[in-house]
Amino acid sequence: MGLSTKVDERELIAAVLCRDRKASAEFVAQHADAVYSYVRHRLLPRADLVDDLVQDVFLAAWESLPSFRGDSSVRSWLMGIARHRVEDYYRSCLREPLPEDVEAVEPASELRLEEAVDRERMCRKMREVLASLPEIYSIALLWRYWEKRSAQEMAAATGRSEKAIERILARARALFKKRWES
Repeated sequence: MGLSTKVDERELIAAVLCRDRKASAEFVAQHADAVYSYVRHRLLPRADLVDDLVQDVFLAAWESLPSFRGDSSVRSWLMGIARHRVEDYYRSCLREPLPEDVEAVEPASELRLEEAVDRERMCRKMREVLASLPEIYSIALLWRYWEKRSAQEMAAATGRSEKAIERILARARALFKKRWES
């Protein structure tokens, strides 16, 4: 990042802190697409939640903008906030009680999700199957495989035991497999 870019960022931040509406609009315009794209990819298939989460990211940024030290670019800083907001959402979903009306299925071996994402057709099918699962299962699978979190990390973040997270993942994988094959 060049020196003039850093100066421009500082000037824009100073103007936003002075409650300049044009500067605030410019701030959002410069970073909204990147934040939106990041959040959208992490929340699929729950695209209906993306706008609210992106708004939360920018609200959190404005609240903490006075303490922004400039150690990184504003975009990197915003993406860090976005990552934390997505993880907060994952945590809150996994803290919810398990649905009782979900069909019983036996745990299955792990699917190779990476292979499914390689082709557009399979990627589309994966999104459809994830969207059909109870939210706790789709979130657990996304957090485990998209964000590459271990069951231990998921347990620590949600307050559930590691064994409970492993059971959720096993059920989620089994239901995913059953719906994938049907």
